[in-house]
Amino acid sequence: MVTRIAMTALFGASLFLAGPAAPQEPSPMLGRLESGQWELRAQGGRRLLAICLGNPILLAQPRHGAAACSRDVVAADENSITVNYSCPGVGRGRTTIRFETPRLVQIDSQGLDRGAPFALRAEARRTGACGG
Repeated sequence: MVTRIAMTALFGASLFLAGPAAPQEPSPMLGRLESGQWELRAQGGRRLLAICLGNPILLAQPRHGAAACSRDVVAADENSITVNYSCPGVGRGRTTIRFETPRLVQIDSQGLDRGAPFALRAEARRTGACGG
């Protein structure tokens, strides 16, 4: 489906770290995540993409990657965090990240990207160091 392919391409491009994100970390839980090569898989196991993740806060705004966004933590505990974020001129969303290990999280995000609604459920797993 063209829309799904375009969504996956946009998601991957936005997370690839074309530029650094603000060094904002809304939760110590995100600080426990390891940087490196991560693979995201949709529910059902279909691979969405592989990314080199430097700043784990980018997992909280999966459709908007390194865009300059404001973020507000609306709920957090030792195993999960829910973040509302807004990226002026680009979109906004609400993401819940459920922490399983420093190398595995579950992501549930929805919102608006350039006026179009999106919903994403994925598993993000660290697979190793970033390639050179």
